[in-house]
Amino acid sequence: MSSSDLRSGDRTWAAFSATPPWQLEESAITWLARVDALRAAARAELPQLTKPSTIPPGARVGTVVGRLTVAVVPWLVRKRAHRFADTAASRADISLRLRKAVERLGSTYIKLGQIISSGEGIFPPELVNEFKKCRDQVPAETWETVRSVIEAELGGGIDATFEWIDRTPLAAASIAQVHAAKLRTGEDVVVKVQRPQVATLVRKDLRVMAWLAPHLVGRIPIAALANPPALVELFAETIVEELDFRLEAANMIDVARVLRDLEQDGYVVPRPHPTLVTKRVLVMERLSGYNFDDVAGMHDAGIDTKAVVRTAMVSLMEGAMIHGIFHGDLHGGNLFVMADGRTALLDFGIVARLSPQRRQAFLRMMVSAAINDVNGQLAALRDLGALPQDTDLAAVIKDLRLDEATIDPTTLTGEEMVKEVQRVVKALLGYGARMPKELMLYVKNMVFLDGAIARLAPDLDLLAEIADISMYFTQRHGERIAAELGLDPDTVPTLDGVKAAFGVDNATESLTYRDLQKRRELITKRMHNAS
Repeated sequence: MSSSDLRSGDRTWAAFSATPPWQLEESAITWLARVDALRAAARAELPQLTKPSTIPPGARVGTVVGRLTVAVVPWLVRKRAHRFADTAASRADISLRLRKAVERLGSTYIKLGQIISSGEGIFPPELVNEFKKCRDQVPAETWETVRSVIEAELGGGIDATFEWIDRTPLAAASIAQVHAAKLRTGEDVVVKVQRPQVATLVRKDLRVMAWLAPHLVGRIPIAALANPPALVELFAETIVEELDFRLEAANMIDVARVLRDLEQDGYVVPRPHPTLVTKRVLVMERLSGYNFDDVAGMHDAGIDTKAVVRTAMVSLMEGAMIHGIFHGDLHGGNLFVMADGRTALLDFGIVARLSPQRRQAFLRMMVSAAINDVNGQLAALRDLGALPQDTDLAAVIKDLRLDEATIDPTTLTGEEMVKEVQRVVKALLGYGARMPKELMLYVKNMVFLDGAIARLAPDLDLLAEIADISMYFTQRHGERIAAELGLDPDTVPTLDGVKAAFGVDNATESLTYRDLQKRRELITKRMHNAS
């Protein structure tokens, strides 16, 4: 009997586990009614937090500027003295110095580092690799501190609610830490507890970042297409909502509802507790499974790892294109594979929500890519906020040479590749290109899935898989998409645009991930030697 045959209770409307510790009835969820107002209040606060000020906002500026100065000045001295062997060595040095400064500055900056660490392909590789070290170097709060937060939020003594709580956290992150526990009513749960004072510190730090960012423009190579002020705005959008766990719990319900509507049975969302959720404490169902990197364990258990990857790719695309909602922070610590082969999604602090207009723009971008419509892709990117509204798209196509035949990068020398990248980046910056939040989160997730394929399904034929996914979307959503975008429903997707993105010619019929990785290694080696 399939899992779909066993749906009952709250599983009729949400992608929850088949062994519920409790049933969720929306009318009985005590914290849910205030969520819309709380989310609106968080968004309304953003302009004030990210507005650059002419006067340094408080004493925190001195600490931040001091740490950054200690990090940057020695690098600048060495760079101006030409003491670095090459550009890569220079970037590695400043990345190391920034990572150490971030760790000393505390939770807000560590969180920023963690987000950057998931941005392979968006941020410089040296910065990404260095900031990956921020993921597991956040010291845990003491048990006494954790206990005081729980009791303040839930009211009364901790023993009134919990039979026991493990004093050693399962994980400690920049905003919160999680502990295994058992309720007095017998259910095994996970308790997420916010660090005390972190909300106040985050708001102070955002104001400091907003004041500091304009002074960093053109001075530190933070990202190719996200200048420091834009990066601060994007970061503020992601972190402010994380400071209220009622919003995270609502995200869990919304994503679970979307996955159920899409019949994506390969994903499971833990149930938040209907009453034990407050601003700083979140009690949720405890799930267990294989670490996403435990390929051998999954294979020994008979789990089809290709199916795991396929489910992840389809559900991410489907959630964004059809509902405009998707988990915004996929990484190995935020998901694991259960014994039945389904993937459990964790940590819903960052969830991308596309407005109706932006969802349609995203849908146009994806469909235009599928039918190799370059002008349509650029128009969609403009409407997503990646390009200014008055951008001359024809000029962009000409300047980026998008109307010319695709060049296989492996046929270029290292110097030619470096010049080509510099030319494209310079042209995009000239048009005012930037990375909007939703697009950055989507790209970041796709980069993670790219790495997941390398571990879980390296022999996957990417072209065949993408063709199958295109057919799935055509059969399942084709009429809806065609009607929404005003397209001919008989329009057939091609792989020409996909092949162009991979840098292979149209005659290529098969491309495994191993093949793609060899191409990337060759390109990276040549560019490194040329830098």
